[in-house]
Amino acid sequence: MKPEKRKQLFLIGIFLAILLAEGVTHTTMDLMKNQRPVAADLFLQVPSQENLRNYEENLEEGSWLVQNLRPVMQVLRFAVLGDLGKKAVAGREGWLFYDLGIQYLTERSQPVRPGESTPDEVVEAIVSFRDRLAERGIHLLVVPAPGKASVYPEMLTARALNLDHPVNVRTLQLLEQLENEAIELVNLFDLYQSEKNKDSISGPNNLYLIQDTHWSPKGMEMAAEKVANRLQELGWVEKGNTDYGLKEVPLSRHGDVIRMTQIPGIDDWYEPETIQASQVVRKESGEIYADDPHSEILVLGDSFLRIYEHDEPGSGGFVAHLARDLGKPLTSIINDGGASTLVRQELYRKPEMLAGKKVVIWEFVERDIRFGTEGWQDVPLPDANQEI
Repeated sequence: MKPEKRKQLFLIGIFLAILLAEGVTHTTMDLMKNQRPVAADLFLQVPSQENLRNYEENLEEGSWLVQNLRPVMQVLRFAVLGDLGKKAVAGREGWLFYDLGIQYLTERSQPVRPGESTPDEVVEAIVSFRDRLAERGIHLLVVPAPGKASVYPEMLTARALNLDHPVNVRTLQLLEQLENEAIELVNLFDLYQSEKNKDSISGPNNLYLIQDTHWSPKGMEMAAEKVANRLQELGWVEKGNTDYGLKEVPLSRHGDVIRMTQIPGIDDWYEPETIQASQVVRKESGEIYADDPHSEILVLGDSFLRIYEHDEPGSGGFVAHLARDLGKPLTSIINDGGASTLVRQELYRKPEMLAGKKVVIWEFVERDIRFGTEGWQDVPLPDANQEI
């Protein structure tokens, strides 16, 4: 028998032992506490699908054995099978991907499940937001951030090598819908594909981090430059006179996909990813970039704006680099995973954020088209009389 087969059989044996021990352990501990065993519900309730599901959930939530052995099982599954859990997917050559991003690209169209959104709902929310801003003389620029697997499907699976068609057809259809509604947007998908055609995916020129869901410093800086150029092409923003420089900061970090696995000790299995970030500083004083609440430009977005900006090195993310490209400070509302609705809800609660604004830039990651937190609600703007 091959060693790999023996490992698998050994792991299966452990799983079965835990399953058999679970019922006995749980019942014994319930009796020791003078409580009715959860297992009794199987005999006292009608065996419907709902009752069986409730029994399973109660058993897992209250199980001392499950709670204490879960970390052990996570490590064992990873060590023997390379299983990263529900949220992470191992690609090729050490690349890691967020499962929800893969699910967005690969699941067939189906009736929307609770908490999910349709493309029409996304378009309606964006058009409504654009129109409400326009009533106050404020322009909207939409910036969908490509998911990592949309840009590098070949690093997820070898089956995507030499594809002659895009993998993110749904997203491209949404961009077309937005264009038909005269929504101004920046197409980073075309920008990144053009850059990939020029460069090899190996080495420091990656547009995305290998262990992380987010763009690399290079991918982020390209996005900021593209947005700055588009704003000036549209005539919405004039170049400012604040002179910003760059301070190079080397970083060594484990990516967020590794943290998502919640496997104890997993950092020891992966070398930190080394990258070169650039912190934005004022040339005359050396002070690091800081938002200006009185800026005429407001940026809304998610963790793609948080990385490098609020994380290490600080003041080195999309907002800071966009400010450098425009020669003027900006102001921003950033919410991890909340660009679809939560950032607009926060704006509604902070009417002063719209005071004096001429432009709103709205970034959201591609997978949020379907999986945005709180969906794509129709959120009103704050009362104009409340703006300071």
